[in-house]
Amino acid sequence: MQDDVTEVTAAGIARLAGVGRAAVSNWRRRHADFPRPVGGTGTSPSFALAEVESWLRRQGKLAEVSLRERVWQQLAGHPRGPVAALTHAGCALLLIHDRPMVWLEVSAGSDERLAAMLPAALEQVIVPRFGGRRVHDRAGESPGANEGTVVNAALAVHSAFGVPTPVLHIPTGPTPLTNPTPTTPALDVPTGPALLPSAPLLRGTAELAAELGARQAFDFLLGRHLDANPRQYPLTPTDLARLMADLAGPARTVLDPACGTGALLRATATTPGQELYAQDSAPELAALTVLRLALHRAATVHGAVGDTLRADAHPQVRADAVLCHPPFNERDWGHDELAYDPRWEYGFPARTESELAWVQHALARLTDGGTAVLLMPPAAASRRSGRRIRADLLRRGALRAVVALPVGAAPPYNIPLHLWVLRRPDKAPAQPEVLLADVGQFAAEGRGGPDWPAVRDAVLGAWRDFDRAGAFTERPGLARAVPVIELLDDDVDLAPARHLPPPTAADGAEQLAAVRERLGETLRLTSDLTAPPVRTAPPARWPLTTVGELVRGGALVLRTGGSGGHARVAVLTDHDVRAGTAPSGTLPASGEEAVLTAEGDVVVPVLGGGAVARVIDGTTAGAALGRHLVLLRPDPAALDPWFLAGFLRGTANNRQASSYASTATRLDVRRLRLPRLALGEQRRYGARFRALDEFERTLRHANRLGEHLVRGMYDGLTDGTVAPD
Repeated sequence: MQDDVTEVTAAGIARLAGVGRAAVSNWRRRHADFPRPVGGTGTSPSFALAEVESWLRRQGKLAEVSLRERVWQQLAGHPRGPVAALTHAGCALLLIHDRPMVWLEVSAGSDERLAAMLPAALEQVIVPRFGGRRVHDRAGESPGANEGTVVNAALAVHSAFGVPTPVLHIPTGPTPLTNPTPTTPALDVPTGPALLPSAPLLRGTAELAAELGARQAFDFLLGRHLDANPRQYPLTPTDLARLMADLAGPARTVLDPACGTGALLRATATTPGQELYAQDSAPELAALTVLRLALHRAATVHGAVGDTLRADAHPQVRADAVLCHPPFNERDWGHDELAYDPRWEYGFPARTESELAWVQHALARLTDGGTAVLLMPPAAASRRSGRRIRADLLRRGALRAVVALPVGAAPPYNIPLHLWVLRRPDKAPAQPEVLLADVGQFAAEGRGGPDWPAVRDAVLGAWRDFDRAGAFTERPGLARAVPVIELLDDDVDLAPARHLPPPTAADGAEQLAAVRERLGETLRLTSDLTAPPVRTAPPARWPLTTVGELVRGGALVLRTGGSGGHARVAVLTDHDVRAGTAPSGTLPASGEEAVLTAEGDVVVPVLGGGAVARVIDGTTAGAALGRHLVLLRPDPAALDPWFLAGFLRGTANNRQASSYASTATRLDVRRLRLPRLALGEQRRYGARFRALDEFERTLRHANRLGEHLVRGMYDGLTDGTVAPD
């Protein structure tokens, strides 16, 4: 393998050239001058990106490559890995954002000059903002001969152009070299040798910043990296992060002791003079978080790397708010080393109660009257090993609310997680009560997320009423203020569902009767839509074409999904297409434009097998196209969309166009076939396919109504609202 070479896989080459992977395999076989592999394996080789780009350019296959894709491939194939590349790109973007003229000065000239001069320029931004160590403070390194002069010259240019210098916070106190228990800063100034392989990436990133803006460029690259590695990082969904930040309220000083990718700190409301404290045990997450925050917020950012429970980087902080999504079910959290830690004011957590250790850490870092909001597994509310700590939290008024979220609010998506709202007591409560709420009723069907507007209204409304008055008018089935004395039994079980009365069911029988009537109407409609008997005939011998030929001929436009998202646009997922439901997904926010559906488009899932195609109607048009979906937009003068969708659903058609990996089936949409028929004949077939689609949707609706009726009958019979006769 060559050293310091940015590599790209066959899949990356296909994306660069806008073709399928099969085309790349053909190029390798047919062209003797195709670049040789420089790494990877025999079955999954990787190639030098610069050689691939040169070859594609010579072949005239690189003209349509977007700047975003080119920069992403440089980052994904970086010789030191995508995280190091993303960190270097973020440092350059921060310099471009804060001191653009300095970047122009250091980036002029060769890559070697850029790598030599950039560390000194970055010191002027990173050290004051984050407390990172200077280059010459690490491993006995000394700055290059020209590193001290370039920044002075660049700053002179900066001043001459009238660009304001941002007000930066310079940390005080002992440096990491003199502190007997050093704190590792979240971000160090990268050295010249480390930056040299990143020079082409940094120049491309600067071009991307000129096109999108520095913030949006970093968001695009970070979002693309997180989307490519969904299981590697503990993500907190944006809507949940906003809810947790709103529960904590505006705060001048905010701490996240397990910051991950920084979603919780980003969700906080901006206040004058705000200070944000972040720590994470994963160095790459801490670095990416402080860069993300510095690009988006004017607040002072204090970031550090380390295990918070074992080596707290901010022991003197007393924050107005603590937001935390801690790791769940950790056994090795420091139980043996931390038996006499002063943070355990409410009791020493058992080895199986790591979450209660995080709860007490959050309380220990709050100022009197400060608020902490933690995402917790539901077992933490009822495990017997934690009952004594839960009891003391209740007695002393530290635990103020427990909210059961809907299934699907955050990973793991199959469990209804809890939010704990805590407050550091400044005085003993006169009449201690705790708010228990359960918003599980707002879960969405399938894999879509909860109804977040309804969740926010219910949770914030209940919490603000309770926090303002210290009491709360009960909302059956939703929220109740429970006297602490009622919870202090042998179990101290705080699961909201066990203490909330069921919602009123006075009209339960009438509701069930209405559902029964709707089910009867739907079943009658199903009978009316049943297809008439069909006559048998020999297979037709139509002349055939493929989707790929129609795309090349201009009768179809083909687009792939999953390239970008927007907070205000719903995303059509592959699950939505298969289930026939409304758009329910999200995509990571990025600078890349999303593919939006239009009425008459045909959407096809490419993973998982099964013959599925969906025609977009007026209710679905305008949604963003999700991952693993292909959109086909027919020319109405040449193709009928229902005819197209119907023939794409043929079982034999899908079988011949599918390939099989070890764990999944993938459909090559370009190989799907359909007959060459006149437009009038297409419409005749299309009308029958449309009737079949309506029949299928009616069957699904009848199934949902039947499940609703059965569930309602069981509930009614068991709670006494429906009589057996």
